[in-house]
Amino acid sequence: MIHIENLTKYYGSFCAVDGVTMHVPRGALFGFLGPNGAGKTTTLRMIAGILRPTSGRVLIGGDDVLRSPLAAKARLGFIPDRPFVYEKLTGAEFLRFVAGLYGQEGPLVERRIDELLEIFELSTWKNELVESYSHGMRQKLIISSALIHRPEVIVVDEPMIGLDPRAARLLKDLFRGFVGRGGTVLMSTHTLEIAEALCDRIAIIQGGKIVAAGTMAELKEQTKSGDIGLEDLFLRLTGGAAAKELAAVLEDRL
Repeated sequence: MIHIENLTKYYGSFCAVDGVTMHVPRGALFGFLGPNGAGKTTTLRMIAGILRPTSGRVLIGGDDVLRSPLAAKARLGFIPDRPFVYEKLTGAEFLRFVAGLYGQEGPLVERRIDELLEIFELSTWKNELVESYSHGMRQKLIISSALIHRPEVIVVDEPMIGLDPRAARLLKDLFRGFVGRGGTVLMSTHTLEIAEALCDRIAIIQGGKIVAAGTMAELKEQTKSGDIGLEDLFLRLTGGAAAKELAAVLEDRL
């Protein structure tokens, strides 16, 4: 469903993403992991068409994000790590505005707005200005806006930030249900327990390059890791094992 070929992004002489090739199949919940500064957010923004790659290409369901941006973006819902909303709109007006960007309006959109606001417990705030929303409520609204046009693919960067435990559980269930109905989710997260519990396949990026990709079983086979969890595997691949060993030494001395 998402096909990435030799995706590269330079900022001046700095290479943030270095020749990433990756395939996210239809009907998969795909985890995209990496330490801070590894290139995760840059990659997701290029997939969403927000950043223009230096080279390489991204296909969403066969549509090239650069050559056929409207067709590709119509298939996709993007949930950024730092969402922006228009504070002088009400929740309903904001969702109506986003639906309009995809050429959707009318009774079906109004029903969809009510459904999404109900799911995320925002119905009583439907006609309140977004400036009065808490951070968690804004995050729920952004998630709703990514779903308003019924996309085939959801690309999400750190989805659980700002959500209370109930909303986080709801979002997990929503993603699994979405995938169960044939949708596709590409999710970046620092919460390795969520990735291990939810994701069908995982790719790990380090220094702008994919260092491992596959199911948990395939990752263990690729790295000859034996029967270890995702956290230990992640630390081994990204150079975090030394920090973990240091923490253990410090604990021993306390």
